Amino acid sequence: MVGEPDPLSADSFSSPSSPPPKRQRILVLAGLADSLINFRKPLLEAFRENGFDVFALAPPADPKLLDALNHIGVDFRSVRFSRSGTSPFGDARYYLELRRWIREIKPDMVFSYTIKPVIYGSIAARACGVRQVVSMVTGAGYAFQKATWKGMAVHAMVRPMYRKALAANDVVFFQNRDNLVLFREEGVLDDPRKSVLIHGTGVDLAHYAPVDPWIRPVTFLLIARLLYDKGIREYVEAARSLKAGYPEARFRLLGPLDPNPMGVPRRVVEEWEREGVIEYAPGTPDVRPFLAETSVYVLPSYHEGMPRTVLEAMSMGRPIVTTDSPGCRETVVEGKNGYLVPVKDSKALSEAMKRFLIDPSLIPAMGHQSRRLAEERFDVRKVNSVILSRLGIL
Repeated sequence: MVGEPDPLSADSFSSPSSPPPKRQRILVLAGLADSLINFRKPLLEAFRENGFDVFALAPPADPKLLDALNHIGVDFRSVRFSRSGTSPFGDARYYLELRRWIREIKPDMVFSYTIKPVIYGSIAARACGVRQVVSMVTGAGYAFQKATWKGMAVHAMVRPMYRKALAANDVVFFQNRDNLVLFREEGVLDDPRKSVLIHGTGVDLAHYAPVDPWIRPVTFLLIARLLYDKGIREYVEAARSLKAGYPEARFRLLGPLDPNPMGVPRRVVEEWEREGVIEYAPGTPDVRPFLAETSVYVLPSYHEGMPRTVLEAMSMGRPIVTTDSPGCRETVVEGKNGYLVPVKDSKALSEAMKRFLIDPSLIPAMGHQSRRLAEERFDVRKVNSVILSRLGIL
């Protein structure tokens, strides 16, 4: 029939072009902008590789970090807040800023880590109707230290807020079993079925490739923000004790000052340097050169989620001396890749470190076992695979 299309012509199969499906959006909330690259870069890249647009919110970042985030396709926005501050006005402002950004970005998922982003981010995300709310508990932190009246006051204030925040979550990742048990016993985790245990942040085994250990002179290293609850005082006391018998040994401390109530004042660090007990260097974006010039890695921390610096040291083939405390004890098989010591016990710490001074042959042998353990348990690809699978992304 004239004017009617041939039912077998190409035109009969054509249809108006439809727009491509909208990519889902993930908003990641962090307490420190640096951590987005230093700790979460492989996870952010995995989100991108699985078809998500990735946005991140954190306190202001320097241009170099912004370039690094832009290079991996992360859209960064800055937000004001104090990690260690207790001002209700500052926290209220942070919460309102989060709500404003969430409404503007319209994420399908909000993924938060560290205490304030978890608390205020989870509550804000649920209030804004975000479809999936996810948190990662990276450690119990100061809010669960009840040894002082101030600690008890902070705990009494934070506990109900934490409970409300985790109740708003669909999934909560824990980096060690001790924290998971603690949150259950404290009544903070409303539904244990939403909890998932992972092996910390994981470590990039290729980036932190093994390097022959530095043995002459035997050199110890601690990398941490300068907080007393990282065991820095105990490390200095152990170094002072060992220096008397082994003056050639080196004790290095690497990390930035921190305004936290548990922060080590600058004047104290300068006194330790003048005394000749430690060699101090501020933070660095790449710890590998320091680890390469290290014999034994030491972290006498009181508590951790899962200490990333220990995983990096293990991956590079270094023995570990750390505490028998949450997050730390998972990194050491006693006598195989290192030693565990009691928390706040500088004498026991000194004795464990002394073993490597007496017998330096332990250093390469235990370092090899550290690398093997990192490959078996802490490969970042395996950790991220668990996270993505639980979120239904893989």
